[in-house]
Amino acid sequence: MKSLPRLRMAHLPTPIEELPRLSAELGGPRLLVKRDDQTGLAFGGNKTRKLEYLLAEAQARDAKTVITGGAIQSNHCRQTAAAAAKIGLDCILVLGGDQPAEPSGNLLLDLLFGAEIVWTQMRERDQTLQAAFESAEKAGRKPYLVPYGGSNPVGAAAYAYAIQELIDQDVRPDWVVFPSSSAGTQAGMVAGAHLAGFSGKILGISVDEPEHILQTRVAALASETAALLGQPTTFKPDQILVNADYTGEGYGIMNSQDREAVHIFARFEGMLLDPVYTGRAAGGMIDLIRKGFFSKDETVLFWHTGGPPGLLADKYRDVIDS
Repeated sequence: MKSLPRLRMAHLPTPIEELPRLSAELGGPRLLVKRDDQTGLAFGGNKTRKLEYLLAEAQARDAKTVITGGAIQSNHCRQTAAAAAKIGLDCILVLGGDQPAEPSGNLLLDLLFGAEIVWTQMRERDQTLQAAFESAEKAGRKPYLVPYGGSNPVGAAAYAYAIQELIDQDVRPDWVVFPSSSAGTQAGMVAGAHLAGFSGKILGISVDEPEHILQTRVAALASETAALLGQPTTFKPDQILVNADYTGEGYGIMNSQDREAVHIFARFEGMLLDPVYTGRAAGGMIDLIRKGFFSKDETVLFWHTGGPPGLLADKYRDVIDS
């Protein structure tokens, strides 16, 4: 794979651990976890990998301000704010939702890192993000727009390299399971698996999107990412493995499976998941294990994409009551 310009901020390679107690409790396959919650920047997470390449591009364009958007408890926004602070760029975050009376969780960290917050409603977030970019540009702040979730070919390339990292750790699971939403992580993995010759199945548990929408989005971005990395390949939606059975009532609304997953990982492995992404993906994985979806002689790797600060948000305080 072609090498892209990079700012080294993540603690890599992230470790891979066995989950023996959880596997025994579920009576299922051998379970492993890839700890991208330990990438190091601002409590870690998968976006740190992407930001190494995105902010290298920002610096190459002589940007002075980074702009991105997300939900109030966005893990992506938290890591973007921290990365901008680390390399001396201003950061503007466009957050969808009502401003809380007191910041908590990821929002509290956004403010600690010095991010400027622009509040908007979710339905108007795209327009507000574009307006914030244009305003910063007119003010001479030299803005660089980071897409939602860091999900463009440059950001997704980080997870193509991450698949090579997994191979270099001499671990080749039968399945890789993780949360999928804005498509960048899964698209990078799909492209990386193809380019590096990884034969394990890449299964994204949808956090919020219907299966066909996410498959189409991932296939298109994986194709663009492979081209960026010097090996043009066309992926089709039916090649993308997505399970959208666990989206519940929608993004950021915890259900009983999400809560159980957070509890079971904490109590059997001493590991913290987040209430939006990894909690939902782990809940889906646990249900699939119970249904016999994976063979007991297979190895399943759960790719922990981070997000535990979200557990400390006021919105999710009731997680301990479930």
